[in-house]
Amino acid sequence: MSTNSSRDFTVVLLPGDGIGPEVVAQARRVLAASAAESGASITFREGLIGGAAIDATGTALPDRTTAACLAADAVLLGAVGGPKWDDPSARVRPEQGLLAIRRALGLYANLRPVRPHPSLVDASPLRAERLAGVDLMVVRELTGGIYFGDKGVEALPDGSERAHDLCSYDTAEIERIVRVGAELARQRRGRLTSVDKANVLETSRLWRRVATRVVAAEFPDVALDHQLVDSCAMQLVTNPSRFDVIVTENMFGDILTDEAAVLTGSIGVLPSASLGAPRAGTRMGLYEPIHGSAPDIAGRGIANPVGTILSAALLLRYSLGLEAAARAVEHAVWGAVSSGARTPDLGGRASTTEVADAVLELLESTVRQPAAR
Repeated sequence: MSTNSSRDFTVVLLPGDGIGPEVVAQARRVLAASAAESGASITFREGLIGGAAIDATGTALPDRTTAACLAADAVLLGAVGGPKWDDPSARVRPEQGLLAIRRALGLYANLRPVRPHPSLVDASPLRAERLAGVDLMVVRELTGGIYFGDKGVEALPDGSERAHDLCSYDTAEIERIVRVGAELARQRRGRLTSVDKANVLETSRLWRRVATRVVAAEFPDVALDHQLVDSCAMQLVTNPSRFDVIVTENMFGDILTDEAAVLTGSIGVLPSASLGAPRAGTRMGLYEPIHGSAPDIAGRGIANPVGTILSAALLLRYSLGLEAAARAVEHAVWGAVSSGARTPDLGGRASTTEVADAVLELLESTVRQPAAR
């Protein structure tokens, strides 16, 4: 964490693979401009992760990258992976870098806001009436569950194979993520939906018991309901406005948030924040768009930077404590999109850079100060 002053920050950029470098470059411009208007300064460092790191160092997360991130106030990530490193049986894979940096930074809560913008209603495959009033936040637990459990494959006598993946959670892991969800619900509309599979899984039955106890004891002003994950998946596309904050385990959250992306019309506009424990009113965080590396359009200059720029807004809010700057960025993004600054995934013709230019122009007109280039 930076120690020079409360207004001097260090942000590590991890461009990664595919379109990652393109969208991170534009988000950096917006971060610099918005921070400067707030009277703050950001020193940017850059590190390797994912496939780019494998090619350069043989590992998906070099020690130098980890050290830089641990010394920073926040991390902005592009994307990892691509066809070049797509062999799931490879000893070193790009996704290992993402899991490792989350673990190294102690990040356990992934926040994914989903709020369809009125100007993009036509881009969603859902009918407009189903999108009315949709404004939800998914809080996904990041460090437990089946993704981190024991895994293995064994050969059977008949020549076939058996594989296993262990899903486990303990009380403390569930308590801390439920608290994050309940705190957010308290700041929003006061409704928390805990998603599990308690009719089948023992981990889900523990999850439900702990969630019930924590909310009743510590958040009596928050209305808690429980929903099975399959029912939640259906409700997300048939009645999404019923949700305020959803809190759920690792794999369920991964799947549900990608499903929720359809509500916004493009996965390219959704941001995310992966947060650690609170510290002096802010949280260490890693911020990234929820889309992948999109290797099919990498280098063509048409990648949508909105998800990354909105992730930068979350960075300003949660890790730097610059709420006004975060709101200004969000306002400028949606103003730019509404005025027609759209990449092809949203039916437009703007380039990656042109979308960021439009965002910066709106920031500049709002604050009457030249935006950093």
